[in-house]
Amino acid sequence: MLKTISVRTSRRMETVDITELIQEEVSRSGIDEGICICYVPHTTAGIIINEGADPAVCEDILDKLEQVIPRRGSYKHLEGNADSHIKSAIVGSSVTVIIERGRLLLGTWQKIFFCEFDGPRTRKVYVKLIKG
Repeated sequence: MLKTISVRTSRRMETVDITELIQEEVSRSGIDEGICICYVPHTTAGIIINEGADPAVCEDILDKLEQVIPRRGSYKHLEGNADSHIKSAIVGSSVTVIIERGRLLLGTWQKIFFCEFDGPRTRKVYVKLIKG
């Protein structure tokens, strides 16, 4: 079962908590046990699982990525978003989560975040649900 989630971003770099959107798809599917794969089909965006209780965690992640990979640099890719491609490559384009009793099996503080590095844009996240 493949679903597509639309994510609208409002800044050049930001994280968007998509945990509930993905859980809604799991609930609608009726799958009690299985695997959920979330995949971002963009070269300037990514996806992570990290702490969702304190928004400062995601701010720190974005700040550090910007320090290590600044927007302005001596890049050969001249479209003005070379840093976004590098950030996406480091963060990654997919996460896998176990489904148990119809729920995403995340840790107490964990959330799933879409990571925008070249916004604002409207983006896609593919959600593949596999019954176990």
